[in-house]
Amino acid sequence: MSLKIRLARAGAKKRPYYRIVVADSKSPRDGRYIEKIGTYDPLLPKGSPERIKLVEERVKHWLGHGAQPTDRVLRFLDVAGISKRDARSNPQKGQPGKKRLEREEAKKAAAEEKAKAEAEAAAAPPPAAEEPAAEPAEPAAEADSAAEAEPA
Repeated sequence: MSLKIRLARAGAKKRPYYRIVVADSKSPRDGRYIEKIGTYDPLLPKGSPERIKLVEERVKHWLGHGAQPTDRVLRFLDVAGISKRDARSNPQKGQPGKKRLEREEAKKAAAEEKAKAEAEAAAAPPPAAEEPAAEPAEPAAEADSAAEAEPA
C-alpha cells in the first residue's frame, strides 16, 4: 500500500479549508483517509500561526513508515523544519512563448518602419509654400451693393 501525505479539501464553495491527511494513493482526494495529521486554512494571513497546524510527532511517524508528501505538503513540512524540500529549477518558466515573441518582433518592425518614414520626412526639404493668390475684393463688392441699396 503506497501512502501519501496530502491535502483533502473541505469547506464551502469559494471558502476552502484543507485537512492534511495520510491516505492510500489510490483513494479519492476528499475520500477515505487513514489519519488526519493537520489542517491548512489558506484564507488566513500568511503570518498567522493558525494558518497551518501540524501534529509533528504523527508526521514524523508516517514519514518513517514511507509516506510520501505531495509538493504542497512538503512546502509546509519544510517551513515547520520537519523535512527538507529541494528547490526546483525551471529556467523555461519565465521565458515568453512563441506567439508573444512574434508579436513583439512585428511591433518592433512597425516602430522601426515608422521611425524611418519620419526620418525621411524630416530630411526631405519642405515644399515651397506658395503665396495664396490675391483674393477678389469682396469688401468692395459689398460696398457697391450697399451704395446701390441706399438710393432706392
